[in-house]
Formats: sequence, structure tokens, C-alpha cells
Amino acid sequence: MRHGKKFNHLGRTADHRNAMLANMAISLIMHKRITTTLAKAKALKKYVEPLITRSKDDSTNSRRVVFSYLQNKEALKELFGVIAQKVGDRPGGYTRVIKLGSRPGDGADVAFIELVDFDENMLKTPKAEAKKTRRSRKSAAAKTEAPAAEEVKAEETPAEEVKAEEAPVEEAPAAEAPAAEEAKAE
Repeated sequence: MRHGKKFNHLGRTADHRNAMLANMAISLIMHKRITTTLAKAKALKKYVEPLITRSKDDSTNSRRVVFSYLQNKEALKELFGVIAQKVGDRPGGYTRVIKLGSRPGDGADVAFIELVDFDENMLKTPKAEAKKTRRSRKSAAAKTEAPAAEEVKAEETPAEEVKAEEAPVEEAPAAEAPAAEEAKAE
């Protein structure tokens, strides 16, 4: 009986599954974001988060334990260097899985898994910036700026009249010049 066994075998033998998860963990560490199926992303999350937690303590034993899982020196350097510095104060939850929909070929659910502290798009967007929509902007602007708009229009009227008077004067000589040239040519 398999009571209490919730581990997803992903349709592979143990050796194949361990090799696949190790390769995916290396790719995630090196590239900070990878796209895969939802089931593999969830399995990878359980595989890689303990390794990231282990990387916070930069000791020889921690490096050996993580190397026994990953078997890649470059990924180990990246994990214990850049990633460990960024996640040093985070108590957990180092990865994020975002669903992307289904794959056209076989209908498998696709997702990407990324390291939370390395998502530039999430870090760039300020949280204080409100969502911009036409309706809310119009209605909010009309309610708050209605008295101020009337004052501004009153102040702008003389300047607009001056501009309106100057514009036809400038255009009139330009229109007469081609007519005068045509008359001379005849």
C-alpha cells in the first residue's frame, strides 16, 4: 500500500527522475528562470529549495552536500555566490511557479519557474503606481479637477486670443505670395 506517499514520480525511474531534476536545477540556477511542464516545475520546486537553503551556510560540508545533488561546479559557484547573497535574509519561498496555459502539441500544462529575487520585471514596477484606465482617469480627473480646470481656462483665454490673431496674419502674406508670383509670370 502507498498510504501517505505523495511524491510525483513523473513517469520515470528513480535514476532518470533524479538526473532530470538535477539538470533542471542547474538550468534554474544558471538562468534564473526556465519553462517546463507544471508537474515538473512543482517537483523541481521541492528539489531546489532545500539546496538554496543549504547554500546560505557557506561551509565545506554544505558545498559537498549540494555538489552531491548537482554535480556541476559552475552552478555551485553561482548558488553559493550570487544567489546566496540575494536570498540571505529570505526565510523561504525562493522560487515562484507561474502557469502559462497548455502546450499546443499534447495539451500539457506549461509553467515557468523562476527565482523570486531575480525577476527584474517584478522589481522594476513600483507598487504605488495605480492602474491606468481611461474611465477611472476621466471620472477621477473630472471630479477633482473640475474647479481648477475652469480657473485655468479663464487664464488661458487671453493668450489663446493673441495666438489666434497672429496666426491668420502670418498665413495671409504666405497665401498672397504665390498669387503675386503667378500674376508676374503671366
